[in-house]
Amino acid sequence: MKALGITLLFAALPALALSPEAEEFIAISKQLEAVQCEKQKLRREIALAEIERRDTKELQARFAKLDRDPQTARLEKRLADLEPRLVRSRDAEDLQAVSRQRREAFYRCD
Repeated sequence: MKALGITLLFAALPALALSPEAEEFIAISKQLEAVQCEKQKLRREIALAEIERRDTKELQARFAKLDRDPQTARLEKRLADLEPRLVRSRDAEDLQAVSRQRREAFYRCD
């Protein structure tokens, strides 16, 4: 039982090693995951519609509506503010954790 506790403690340590900025970035990204996924799908649909020379007004209007949402805009602005800090971070785990979270979110979208 004691060994299991120690194992769980060490398994949790990498998560504790992240900077507060990285933790906040990941938390906000999780909140925005559904919106970002929808935007990704709309971008793909708009690109296909343009290639097929179909009307894209409705798709672009749906995309713009997502961008106009004040809650989404505020969270995306915060992500944009945090990103340069993560790039300059001295903690190598920060970028790896953010990258892993983005990859996982990307594959959950499809």
